[in-house]
Amino acid sequence: MAGERRIIVGISGASGAIYGIRLLQILRSAEIETHLVVSRAARATIAAETDCSLADVHALADHVYAPDDMGAAISSGSFKTMGMVVAPCSVRSLSEIAQGVTTGLISRAADVVLKERRRLVLMLRETPLHLGHIRAMAQATEMGAIIAPPVPAFYNRPETIADIVDHSLGRVLDLFGIDTGHVRRWEGMKSTLKDRGGDN
Repeated sequence: MAGERRIIVGISGASGAIYGIRLLQILRSAEIETHLVVSRAARATIAAETDCSLADVHALADHVYAPDDMGAAISSGSFKTMGMVVAPCSVRSLSEIAQGVTTGLISRAADVVLKERRRLVLMLRETPLHLGHIRAMAQATEMGAIIAPPVPAFYNRPETIADIVDHSLGRVLDLFGIDTGHVRRWEGMKSTLKDRGGDN
């Protein structure tokens, strides 16, 4: 079926551009078609946080749209996808999505995903949180979005930043039923102690 192997990726201006970039790489390896929107603020974040140019990031996606292209394919519910991941997701993007405000293509595409009852995952990058942030998260959740801050796991004993990023993205892709082998699965405390040479 059309849309079964197609995901929208939004990269907002929040810190953590590596999440969106690495997600594109992983999805390409998994042979999943990607439709990318990079916000204007994200362009500055990419330049500040990575060695990638905007062209480098665009090259990782199958299809790329301008952040204000409201006539893009992904702005219509008739264009079938598995859903969308905003990685990272800024509070501004979260707030627009929660309020149904579609000032740009990221929030418009997210709104379409929600109205079509598809999977929307928001990798919110903000801390600490005030009540307005929490209320926006609650409202987006009530509308069907999944709030998935990239909180690192440590039971898998990460050795590099790449390990942390890959594990977080692997857990996000779990939400779409996609297993790319980037998650070390928890098998219980006993197996962990055994790996460390513990008794039981």
